[in-house]
Amino acid sequence: MVREYTYAFAAVSPADGRLDWMLSAKSDTLNMNAFLLHVRRRHPAEFVVVVLDGAPSHRSGDLRTPQNMALLRLPPYSPELNSAEMLWDHLREKKFANRVFDSLGAAIAQAATGLHDLEADPEALRKMTQRDWLCHSS
Repeated sequence: MVREYTYAFAAVSPADGRLDWMLSAKSDTLNMNAFLLHVRRRHPAEFVVVVLDGAPSHRSGDLRTPQNMALLRLPPYSPELNSAEMLWDHLREKKFANRVFDSLGAAIAQAATGLHDLEADPEALRKMTQRDWLCHSS
């Protein structure tokens, strides 16, 4: 059996439902840096806080934080604190459940379709990812 992988990087704004995403053949520091630059280019006039889990590519000493961006690292074993985790649950349930794909390419196309669909519906994304403690702090 041969296993092949594709990785999805995503950043979602729970306040307004905007989604930035990227698919990559590797989950490494080089691709994480590329994703952070992608987010930065899409939001040049905003200060962006990116919430990260403990993945190796998120902890690397070679990770570069673009200007006007901060990285907020979550404590170990706390995926419920990361709004982007809701995306993966949604995609698994709505786009991948009870499906068999002929190839990795077909699965990648399905992931891209699902992410495009989410990106096109900011209101649904906002409802899916917004938490009172996150968006309404005093």
